Amino acid sequence: MKLVTILGATGSIGTNTLDVLRRHPSLYKVFALTAHRNFDLLFRQCVEFCPKFAVMSDPKAATLLRDLIKQQGCATEVLSGPESLAEVASHDQVDYVMAAIVGAAGLLPTFAAVRAGKRILLANKEALVISGDLFISAVKESGAELLPIDSEHNAIYQCLPTLNAGEMHRIDQQKSISKILLTASGGPFRTLPLDQLSSVTPQQAVAHPNWDMGRKISVDSATMMNKGLEIIEACWLFGTDVDQVQVVIHPQSVIHSMVSYSDGSVLAQMGNPDMRTPIAYGLAWPDRIESGVEPLDVFGLQLDFARPEKERFPCLYLAGEAFKQGGTASAVLNAANEEAVAAFLDEKIKFTDIASVIESTLSEVDSQKVESIENILAEDDKARHIAQRHIRVLAVL
Repeated sequence: MKLVTILGATGSIGTNTLDVLRRHPSLYKVFALTAHRNFDLLFRQCVEFCPKFAVMSDPKAATLLRDLIKQQGCATEVLSGPESLAEVASHDQVDYVMAAIVGAAGLLPTFAAVRAGKRILLANKEALVISGDLFISAVKESGAELLPIDSEHNAIYQCLPTLNAGEMHRIDQQKSISKILLTASGGPFRTLPLDQLSSVTPQQAVAHPNWDMGRKISVDSATMMNKGLEIIEACWLFGTDVDQVQVVIHPQSVIHSMVSYSDGSVLAQMGNPDMRTPIAYGLAWPDRIESGVEPLDVFGLQLDFARPEKERFPCLYLAGEAFKQGGTASAVLNAANEEAVAAFLDEKIKFTDIASVIESTLSEVDSQKVESIENILAEDDKARHIAQRHIRVLAVL
């Protein structure tokens, strides 16, 4: 029986993880569930799964959840705050940690799980994007197992040579691998005339054609910043550089990514677009378990591929430039993007302003050497203030 902590239990990854766990009560037990403010859904999850701990990062939400738990007579202990998130991620009894808190907020609890040597099911790409070498070094030092849950990186992992538990893939040490082909749906605006992008609404941007995701990630998919962050994630996960990662627009989202080998072979991982597949793979690795996903109907397939246009997806290219710049540039990129996306969702700026805010912030903040979590968070905070200033200017135009 493996004990599982889910960081971000009320989001799409968290709820899908619970759906997979629900199917295998003899293999897994929920140890802790966490959320930010959605106390109502977390309460219902606690009633069903009876975790030892429930953590709300928002103290007011924690009080409301605690009252509901008390009325129900449930034995779950309710905690609050970032220290409690780190505590349930690194607890001695925990075996696996699903790291699914969106954005930079997931950095500290994910690091706590890494340092405690847990199996990390990494769905929070930002934690790796902004801390880079620091994160990978911590994985190696602690002996933690790092399994990517993003469908693309999970697919790449499945297409690479089999490793022993805890080992990291290093493409730069495997001459047989020539390139990673990172697929992208292209989002809802891949064929929209360029002159109409500035009038896109938040409601249109969050309506992803293939995947059921949160609002922030859906906007990232529409700008393809999500894919830009995934390029950076792939470089750190697999020991490669930007030039060895090729983004391929594949609107059907059936091939989740591919690996090209020097002998001309291209290995691809395919399946219906459902996050329960990579979640089940991460939970059971190196075995496989039933996930609830319907088998792919290969007889009805149509597979299309295209190159991403720089004019349509400038965020994708900004991410690559940030990684090449090195240091804290990726953290600055991520912080500026989070602020810009939030402003767009609040209808303060236009869709096309998202890339402008990121580019302006990157040009204004000098990249620093990554030395500690503290200096990363300091640069993250500085970038957010600068991005907010640019947002205020754009908001009145």
